[in-house]
Amino acid sequence: MKFVIAPDSFKGGLTAKEAANAMATGIKRIFPDADYTLVPMADGGEGTVQSLVDATNGQLVAETVTGPLGQPVTAQFGLLGHQPTAVIEMAQASGLQYVTKRTANPLKTTTYGTGELILKALDHGVSKIILGIGGSATVDGGAGMAQAIGVQLLDHAGQEIPIGGGNLNQLAQIDLSRLDARIANTKILVASDVTNPLIGPNGAATIFGPQKGATAKMVQQLDHNLTHYANLLHQTTGQSIADYPGAGAAGGLGAGLLAFTHAKMQRGVDVVIQYSDFKEKALGADFVFTGEGGIDFQTKFGKTPYGVARAAKKFSPQAPVIVIAGNVGQGIDQLYGDDAIDAIFTSVAGVKTLPEALESASHDISQTAENIARLIKATTRFNL
Repeated sequence: MKFVIAPDSFKGGLTAKEAANAMATGIKRIFPDADYTLVPMADGGEGTVQSLVDATNGQLVAETVTGPLGQPVTAQFGLLGHQPTAVIEMAQASGLQYVTKRTANPLKTTTYGTGELILKALDHGVSKIILGIGGSATVDGGAGMAQAIGVQLLDHAGQEIPIGGGNLNQLAQIDLSRLDARIANTKILVASDVTNPLIGPNGAATIFGPQKGATAKMVQQLDHNLTHYANLLHQTTGQSIADYPGAGAAGGLGAGLLAFTHAKMQRGVDVVIQYSDFKEKALGADFVFTGEGGIDFQTKFGKTPYGVARAAKKFSPQAPVIVIAGNVGQGIDQLYGDDAIDAIFTSVAGVKTLPEALESASHDISQTAENIARLIKATTRFNL
């Protein structure tokens, strides 16, 4: 009997690897001689670096880069263990965790540190970068990232414009002559489920600006600045990316990546499934276990358990897919189907506060996995 165990992290409680180990521990109490394949997963957001490093026996690299407010921060990226590929979470350098309610200001915040992480990864000889772009504190259209990799964003006096989306109105010329030569030979796969354009009523400033501290006046200013920026990008690169799906992701970082690098947008969980070699690891599975901290009808739109289920049904259609989640919300009936999830279980044992649930997550997940394994054993015996 072969069990494939491929959960996402249980946010605030367990990493994806720890969750997988907890599930395996419980199942092994009932099926000690089965084969176990653990594939830590993610959906392109927080935890993607750790999951792909764990899944490929890769390594983490820590670097000091520029934070969203210009301060030095320590950020990690991953090097995959089986190919010259790096995986970066832009939030490690440019994320909301580096600002407070008092300091959050998307007129000033920058993606410069994300560009620095790209260069640090290239220093390790990679030819491909997987870049997860959730959780940003920025609305600068990726301008800071571009400046870090060598793009000169110049004002009418020929001077570099200051960092931050609030200064894009000063942009008069984009000079690509100093763009790092390695960028031309590097494929960047942007892991993102966001399809918003760069500008307009569904654009980066309007939709995401308020989440990053923008007032209504700031939103108007940022959208005006991003429109000006998009027009100059079109003049310089010949690319019209203002309305491109995903250009507005991470405050417009998607636009900067599309304009200045060989970037391709792809759904986050699909990227992780591909680069964790899930297909090969899932072949021949008898049961597939997955899960994450919470599951509801929204899980269908790019979250890990649903992505794993769809992939598992493609590669091992005979294997039931079982989800263990800390919290089961509304609308889970929408997740069931021939090409999706077969059963969903909650792991939390008894009435607990959130801190208590997080503290006991490993024990509770193991116990739930064991109980499911007991049911599998009883049902198998009955069928025989």
